[in-house]
Amino acid sequence: MSEEILVNVTPRETRVAVVENGMLQELHIERGWARGVVGNVYKGKVQRVMPGMQAAFVEIGLERAAFLHAADIVRPSAPALTGEEDPNAPPPPTRPISELLRDGQEIIVQVVKDPIGGKGARLTTLTSIPSRYLVLLPHTRVIGVSARIEDEAERARLKGIVGGLTAAGDTHGYIVRTNAEGQPEEALADDVAYLARVWSLIGERSASARVGECIYEDLTLPLRAVRDLIRRDVDKVKVDSRETFERLRTFASQFMSAAGAAGTTELAQKIGHYAGERPIFDLYGVEDEIQRALDKQVPLKSGGYLVIDQTEAMTTVDINTGSFLGQRNLEETVYRTNLEAAQSVARQLRLRNLGGIIIIDFIDMNDAEHKRQVLRTLEKALAKDHAKTTVYDFSPLGLVEMTRKRTTESLQRQLTEACHECNGRGTLKTPETVTYEIFREIVRQVRQFDADRLMVMASPKVVARITEEESTAVAELEEFLGKSIRFQADDQYAQEQFDVVLL
Repeated sequence: MSEEILVNVTPRETRVAVVENGMLQELHIERGWARGVVGNVYKGKVQRVMPGMQAAFVEIGLERAAFLHAADIVRPSAPALTGEEDPNAPPPPTRPISELLRDGQEIIVQVVKDPIGGKGARLTTLTSIPSRYLVLLPHTRVIGVSARIEDEAERARLKGIVGGLTAAGDTHGYIVRTNAEGQPEEALADDVAYLARVWSLIGERSASARVGECIYEDLTLPLRAVRDLIRRDVDKVKVDSRETFERLRTFASQFMSAAGAAGTTELAQKIGHYAGERPIFDLYGVEDEIQRALDKQVPLKSGGYLVIDQTEAMTTVDINTGSFLGQRNLEETVYRTNLEAAQSVARQLRLRNLGGIIIIDFIDMNDAEHKRQVLRTLEKALAKDHAKTTVYDFSPLGLVEMTRKRTTESLQRQLTEACHECNGRGTLKTPETVTYEIFREIVRQVRQFDADRLMVMASPKVVARITEEESTAVAELEEFLGKSIRFQADDQYAQEQFDVVLL
């Protein structure tokens, strides 16, 4: 499999695209005026404790107060984790929020979810700081290994290395990231030292910071791409900015210094500067893919298609056979379409960054084995996703329910806004509907105010319908009211807009 990472830098926007076998799989966007705040650590102040919700609103300097639940608060009296606890044991009960926080209290918090829609950011006091191979957990003693590292011997090796590095008086816990697979002890030791420096700096800044001040900020998007996205199967990182390219090379060298010169050279060689005249996203067809990712309908190679609807509550995906006729019978046609759709759905969720509850309406299948194969194909395709996903079996209605962890806005909500014509409904009232609204408003105005004549201003399409198809109705209305009514078309009016003016 060929995988490349493309970095496009402009003065106010940076975009990172992950391309596998020539197809766009992920897109990350960071704009100078609207950088995400996930991972940032702030000095906050409790605005209001709400016992009924077991939560509190905390001021951290953002536009809206952030939300902190009792379950996300470090409990000073809780025993430290050792990593040997029974995984099947029930979690300790959450103490009442009123025992953990009080109004006006200053507190150090970390953002775990960006503000989305009308909701404020989601917070935790269970701080975690990521590096290339590890995640520091300052408030626990647990050492965990990413579930994506499946080889038991490798899991034991990594856990033993980190346990040995932290044995000498270290009171922190760590999670070993997927990128650590196959890495030598020196690389992990370098990360432990780096995380110790970061945590020490956070402690120093916490003491002197003012409320609402950011005391730790996650890396910029290009640096996060090097830290999180570069794996052994990534062939190339291409950057179209000379300055950003130099910064990434320096950052990669510093991060890999403990892995030896070979590791440093290998990673540095993957990062290249793109100096071509044609925009890098155009060269790889990424711009076209971004435009298609904003469409509701996604074509399949077989002739079928997906219809993706994103709402506030959930995302629904409907699969249709379209023009695909198949070669054998209906069941086989449906099965082949669903198999292709399962792979496409996984890619679209990742590309569009769709999260929360997702309902997939596969075409009805009668064969139980076909259902199992479609579900297995979906789970296998989702295994490449960096976001955590959970897939459930077919429901009695033939639907597949799943969840995908959401930490930032979807691609659609990052790049688009609600239509000003329809206020986000996705539909417009027909000219006929607006015509009868105008007639009702004319009657309403005449009964309230005295006037000899009326003038109606509306969109050309609506006025054309009134003066042509509804001319008889207008004459009857004028006779009924005893008033003269004039209609004037104005290009500035949207289809649903109109004004009734008394003269």
